[in-house]
Amino acid sequence: MSTIAPCADPESNPRVKAVFDDIRATRQTDFINNMWRYLAFDPDLLEQTWRDVKRIMATPSALDPLTKELLYIAVSVANGCGYCVHSHTASARAKGMSPQQHAELMSIVSLAARTNHLATALQVPVDPVFDRG
Repeated sequence: MSTIAPCADPESNPRVKAVFDDIRATRQTDFINNMWRYLAFDPDLLEQTWRDVKRIMATPSALDPLTKELLYIAVSVANGCGYCVHSHTASARAKGMSPQQHAELMSIVSLAARTNHLATALQVPVDPVFDRG
């Protein structure tokens, strides 16, 4: 259950409407997902969050769009965010993620979690060759 109620008419606020319109234009869809609808309670937070998401996820960079989605899924799994796991898995599929790639991603996430826990539990010191600092 949500900790806040979504705004009944979020686009009555011109700032929210401007963000929603930019989301629609950037993503080339009329769909505004719940994350944005719930963030509309605070136009400042909505604008800041969309600006960062657009800059990092929707702007061409050294990482291709599918790789960005795969990373987002992995971090969302690690952080336990079911909403983001679902939304970014859907986005990765839309960007061409195959069932085989999804399975491999889950194998890597599982392996990393296990070995991270082992290294933490054993307090394994970092090898000097890995420490560039």
